[in-house]
Amino acid sequence: MGIDVPPDHTVSEALHVNEPEAAGLNETETGQLRRVRLLGATGSVMMAIGALGLGAQPTLQNPTYGKAILGLPARVHSSGLAVTMLGTVIVMLAWLLLGRFALGLQSNRVRRLSRSQLDRTLLLWIIPLSVAPPMFSQDVYSYLAQGEIAARGLDPYDVGPVTGLGQDHVLTRSVPNIWQNSPAPYGPLSIWFGKGIAELTGENILAGVLLHRLLALVGIACIVWALPRLAQRCRVSGVAALWLGAANPLVIFHLVSGVHNEAMMIGLMLVGLELCLAALGRTGPIRGHTLTLLLAGTTVIALSATVKIPSMLALAFVWMALARRWGGSWRAICSAALLLGATTATVLLAVCFGSGLGFGWIDTLNTASTVRSWMSLPTALGVATGFGGVLLGLGDHTTALLSITRPIAAAAAALIVVRLLIATWSGRLHPVGALGVAFGAVVLLFPVVQPWYLLWGIVPLAAWANRPAFRVPATVASATVAVLLMPSGSDITPFVLIYAAAITIVTCLLMILATRKSLPWRLNRSGAESALPAARSGD
Repeated sequence: MGIDVPPDHTVSEALHVNEPEAAGLNETETGQLRRVRLLGATGSVMMAIGALGLGAQPTLQNPTYGKAILGLPARVHSSGLAVTMLGTVIVMLAWLLLGRFALGLQSNRVRRLSRSQLDRTLLLWIIPLSVAPPMFSQDVYSYLAQGEIAARGLDPYDVGPVTGLGQDHVLTRSVPNIWQNSPAPYGPLSIWFGKGIAELTGENILAGVLLHRLLALVGIACIVWALPRLAQRCRVSGVAALWLGAANPLVIFHLVSGVHNEAMMIGLMLVGLELCLAALGRTGPIRGHTLTLLLAGTTVIALSATVKIPSMLALAFVWMALARRWGGSWRAICSAALLLGATTATVLLAVCFGSGLGFGWIDTLNTASTVRSWMSLPTALGVATGFGGVLLGLGDHTTALLSITRPIAAAAAALIVVRLLIATWSGRLHPVGALGVAFGAVVLLFPVVQPWYLLWGIVPLAAWANRPAFRVPATVASATVAVLLMPSGSDITPFVLIYAAAITIVTCLLMILATRKSLPWRLNRSGAESALPAARSGD
């Protein structure tokens, strides 16, 4: 299990190095940054306009239906899709260009954009999508239906939208067919929020979507607050961590525009982790204010787990860090488990009974496994092998193969997590880095993987893993996966898709040619030392 592995034989050597302090951008680079910011904002506005017709619109109560101007993107379907896809790619390209300034430009010393410059850029890119219709997924309509079921006094962990609301209910009609008869797979805090929104908005879909998006934005704000603080603890650039972890297109597209509750899960988890590490980083015994800070962090992480259960993994690494702080003995491990376990149990009991939803959510955690996700390694392996059997005339044994590949993958993920827990307990790996690597393994071996699940690992790792061995694959994966899903969250006619893709490629090539001298498509290091530094407050 790696208990006796020397300290230099860890993933830390491959993924982490302390980053130096950085100067601000010079005058030329500040001008380029403004143009990159404008480019991303333009793409975001294009996406927002396209979402009026090509977004994940509700079946009923569509606010753009029949409107002369707002309904135009829906009437010119091919052109609307082209505008939306083009905006998506432009935001992704702007993010990549922003990375030049966030990761550090080399001269005689490293230069990066300031925190305020990055915050304003992220805010400008998020605002248009915050008021646009949902895109890339219809899950928000499931949230609305499940909240309404709970508001009616029914158990959303026992009945689905069809049973709880009726087939013709306005909220049921917008839920994807695959989930219309499925109970809620989310934690009680998520459903409790949905219940409160349902009591405020009733059957008003537009108001309900906007309030759920507000919750997602609160989650993003938590990420923006916690991520640079965690990065500082790991001696990593906070700006670089925010660029990869918060300004990531997967965050903008799927947590903001797609309104997924991963925003609250990840945001609360990171805030709780920062509070716990702040307590453990103090000198002296853990009591008084330090103990209060530790318990507060544990409470926040437990709350994140009642949104979606995977964030409970963070508590395991806090447990190992606390046990090490208390000496690392078996007695310290048991004492830390008792303290954190009692706090977590108290939070779970309070949420389950306070919401009136009980513990039915534990029985529905496996609901999503009915989906066969191409991004899941064990699922892809089982499906591919089953398809091979069909081609060889052996019959379709995909279900049987999945019953083998998925448990094997789960066991492998569990072994990796245990190995990382031991590395944290022995002090060879920082808790933030160990958590990120563990989430990466869990997502890779998870039976169902959606594009936004990649953020489970990328966001915490952005605060610790700063070597190219992580940043390059994470950047490539984020940029690629971000543009794969269709804006409507459903399939598009192949001819229309090819037409829109061709327009997007040609337009982007022409844009790159037209801006090759004004935007940093190619990094020019010459003359950097002689450039005048720009005041950070002037941007």
